[in-house]
Amino acid sequence: ILVVLFIDYALIVGIGSLNSIIIDKFNRVKLIRGVILVFAALFLALRLLFFFKAPNWLNYSLMYIISEQQFVVFPLVFWVLANDIFKMSQTKRLFPLISGWNFAGKLVGIAIAAISPALFLQMDINPEEILLLNVFVYLVSYLVLTFGLRNVEIRKTVTKTEDLKTTLNEGWDFIKNVPAYKFLMMALVALAVADTIIEFRFLVITDQVFDTQAMYQTFFSIYRLGTTLVALGLQTFVTSYLLKKMALKNTFYFFPILASVAVIGMILTPGVGIAIGAMALVKLVRDTIHESSRASLLGFVPEERRGRVSTLMETYFPSFGTMLGCVLAGMVILAGEVANTDITILYLLLAFLAALFAIISVVRMARVYDGSMLNWRLKRRQRRAHTVLFNKIMDD
Repeated sequence: ILVVLFIDYALIVGIGSLNSIIIDKFNRVKLIRGVILVFAALFLALRLLFFFKAPNWLNYSLMYIISEQQFVVFPLVFWVLANDIFKMSQTKRLFPLISGWNFAGKLVGIAIAAISPALFLQMDINPEEILLLNVFVYLVSYLVLTFGLRNVEIRKTVTKTEDLKTTLNEGWDFIKNVPAYKFLMMALVALAVADTIIEFRFLVITDQVFDTQAMYQTFFSIYRLGTTLVALGLQTFVTSYLLKKMALKNTFYFFPILASVAVIGMILTPGVGIAIGAMALVKLVRDTIHESSRASLLGFVPEERRGRVSTLMETYFPSFGTMLGCVLAGMVILAGEVANTDITILYLLLAFLAALFAIISVVRMARVYDGSMLNWRLKRRQRRAHTVLFNKIMDD
């Protein structure tokens, strides 16, 4: 799984490179509609591969890759569009609500995945036909965005023609020179390392306990259902409240602190119960409070740079952190095999150090947060608005 994760996130970095070139150069609505049509076509092509009986290793490898890429590319474009539609004052209230529908969709998906095998068997339908449901969902989304956003005002962005190096340099220049974003970047990489190792340990322990395919499928379905229901409740009732009541900079403490607690629990009590609880705790806070906080913070970035900054923060940094976590855990495992001993605690200690580093980075981010909000790179939009108003007054 470490090798698979490394390859998958290397592909995500490649897709992110392509995305960073185009995301700030096209109309947001047209771009997200294009992304939707591409994924609909990919799932349709995947169904045709099953129909023509392509090798299973190819079919299922492509299915995994396409599924993972849609979880990266679609949210990235979606949240950039959302930031262009809503004002900063609206994001704290609406983004948690919008994210809540993400969990509602997961519940529907889990339910369909759970009942479809038996239902398809009774109806004598090939299991692969469920891929056509994905095509249908994307087409419905296309129609909803096409007709639902017709009368919605979307902020205009300045389009540029740049190569990948220039595009990434501009996004990196922004993050490097705005201290709050720089320290948050360091935290994101470290958190991805800790998150990857925690997930790996969870998979190792649960695979040992639920040692048959049927048992593991049943366990994992129940686990996903439970965490999704809890996440839906958190996103609906807790995240929105916290973002309203707390300063945005302070909401970034939750993920690293709870990640460190989860690792300590795994070290002190190496059982399946703690592993499940630690995994659920980390994923819940990551997918609710932390995700909404990141989306809100990106709202401060000027529109013409938001896409490329978002690509770096949402794709590159977490991907590099995940790949680093795979390498570190893999090196420890290989060293244990050479020494013919179990040194699991070493990669858990590395995860704890990564979480601790993330906490320190968030502390430093919080200290420079207020000053960073005065940085001219964040104020360009307001200054441009003042210039337009001044010119209008002079014309009058």
